Amino acid sequence: MKKITLVLVALMALTSATAQIRVGSKAVLPYEQTFADTDLKLNGAGLREMLWIDLYAGGLYLQNKSKDPKEILDADETMAIKLNIVSGFVTQKKMIKAVKDGFGKATFGNTKALDERITKFIKFFSEPIVKNDIFDLVYVKGVGVKAYKNDKELGVIEGRDFKYALFKIWLGDEPASEPLKKGMLGLQ
Repeated sequence: MKKITLVLVALMALTSATAQIRVGSKAVLPYEQTFADTDLKLNGAGLREMLWIDLYAGGLYLQNKSKDPKEILDADETMAIKLNIVSGFVTQKKMIKAVKDGFGKATFGNTKALDERITKFIKFFSEPIVKNDIFDLVYVKGVGVKAYKNDKELGVIEGRDFKYALFKIWLGDEPASEPLKKGMLGLQ
């Protein structure tokens, strides 16, 4: 009986260990996530670095793997981006600036149609951001983008056009980080 219990515990530990992936030396992302009753699989992951400092790990979760950013951006299906903050250099102020800059690049400077929703989204970063915080940006088909911080829902931003611009921050032609984009697309 002890041997069976020991084997079961070992198998459970092995299953738990293989259900996640290490990104860089500090971040761990799950291979699978469920949002809005939809099972998503890790498409790919990478690091956002600046001056050789790891800032955050990012993972893209899709229903079906894809290496085509245009296909992903155009898709009207539930998907998610997970950001795992691994550095104290990522602060509330810097995150807000990065998000604003990202939307500017994603829309070629024409944010007018999204301005109210961008302002609402930025309010999701009203609390301090610290190392080990995890943000989930989940597009739920027919609902909009649900934002979570450490599994706590922060709110919803409606509109597929908002999802397109938000995901384009990481997957567009001028991404926040080219290596992170390639990692999320499973190209690295």
